[in-house]
Amino acid sequence: MQSQRIPVTVVTGFLGAGKTTLLRSLVQRRQTRRLALLINEFGEATIDGDLMRASADDLEQVRIHDFSYGLIAYGGDERFVPTMLALAARRAQIDHVLIETSGLALPTAVMESLQTPELAAHFILDATLAVVDTPLLLDNRFTQGNAERGADMAVADIFGRQLEYADVVVLNKIDALDEAQLLDAEQRVRACAPNVRFLELAGKAQLDIRLALGLRLHQPTLQAHQHTGQNTYTHVRMPGADASVLTDQGRLNGHSHSGLGAHSHGLATHKHFHEQDPGWLSFTLRSHSPQPAEKLKQAIAEAARSEPILRTKGFVRTLDGKRAQLVQGVRTRVTINADAADSASENRETDKSELVFIGYHPSRSKVAALLSALTGTHWK
Repeated sequence: MQSQRIPVTVVTGFLGAGKTTLLRSLVQRRQTRRLALLINEFGEATIDGDLMRASADDLEQVRIHDFSYGLIAYGGDERFVPTMLALAARRAQIDHVLIETSGLALPTAVMESLQTPELAAHFILDATLAVVDTPLLLDNRFTQGNAERGADMAVADIFGRQLEYADVVVLNKIDALDEAQLLDAEQRVRACAPNVRFLELAGKAQLDIRLALGLRLHQPTLQAHQHTGQNTYTHVRMPGADASVLTDQGRLNGHSHSGLGAHSHGLATHKHFHEQDPGWLSFTLRSHSPQPAEKLKQAIAEAARSEPILRTKGFVRTLDGKRAQLVQGVRTRVTINADAADSASENRETDKSELVFIGYHPSRSKVAALLSALTGTHWK
C-alpha cells in the first residue's frame, strides 16, 4: 500500500559543503527513528562512511551503506537498486532512508530511480536537501560570471544544477555571519534557483530534525496531471516567498519556514553528465611517516593554490602521538582535528596517513611532490 512506502530524503551539495557533518547531527538527533543511510563518495577511501558510523550510537538502528568510486544511481552504478530492494525487504525495521550523494553528482539520478516501477512501489521521495557552504557562496565561488578557469565554470555549473532540483536549501557554516550576510546569501540562492521551496539555517552544522525528515513534500494528492509526458500527481502547495531568513533558528515555531512557492521537479537529464566532462578526478596519497601537523596544513593549502584541488579529506598520524587526526580541506581552508577522528579511525592502520584529493584536472604527481617537500616526509 502507498502509505507503507518508505520515505527517502536525498541530501545533495557541492564538495565540502558539510553534508556529512549535517547528517551526523541528524543521526544523533533521530530520537526513535530507525534509519538507513547510503553514503556516496567520489574516491576509493570511505572517509565519510567511517565518520558516520562513529556518530551512530546504535548501528542496529542506523544502517550505513558505502558507495565509493562513481556516482550513486548513475548508469554505471549496479549496486543502488539491489541495495534499495534489500532495504525494502526490511521495511518493518526502517522508518526513513537518507541518501548522501557525491559532491559532484546531481540529485536527479536518485530522484529518477525512485520513480521507476521497481522502486516506486516501495519508496517515496520525502524531500531533496541541498547543503551550501555559505561563506564560499558569498565569496562568489559558485558564480559563472566570476569564473576565470575551467574548474570555476564546472563548479558553478554543478552547484547551480544541484540547487535547481532541491526542495530545501540549507545554509551551512553560518556561525561567523551576520544578518546582512545571511540575507545576501538568501538572495543569491533565490537568484540561482527561484523555485526552491524553503531556506533553512544550520548553525554549528545542526538542523532541527523536523526541518529535514518527514516533510512529505512529494506526497501525491488525488488530482492527477500531465508531467514530463507521464501521468503523475500534483505536489503539495506551500506558502509563498514572503519571509526572510531568520538569524535565530530557535525562533522558528514548529515547522515554519522562510519558504518559497512550490514547484514541480522536471528531471533534467544527468546521463553522460560526467562522461562529457571527465576532468573531475579523485586520487589518494599515503605516507608512512608521522606528519608535522602545521606543515601539513600549509602544504595542503598550497596544493589547493597551485593545483585545482577543491576538496581534501582523510586521516593522518602526526608527530603529536599515535592518535589519528581527521583532515578536512575545502580549497585552501584546512583543519586537522584529533577528537573527530578517534572512533572513525579505529580500524585503520596506525602507521599510515591517507588523504583523498578531489579536483578538476589535478596533477597527482605535483601534489605528492609538493606535500613531500613541504612536510619533509614521503607521500606517494
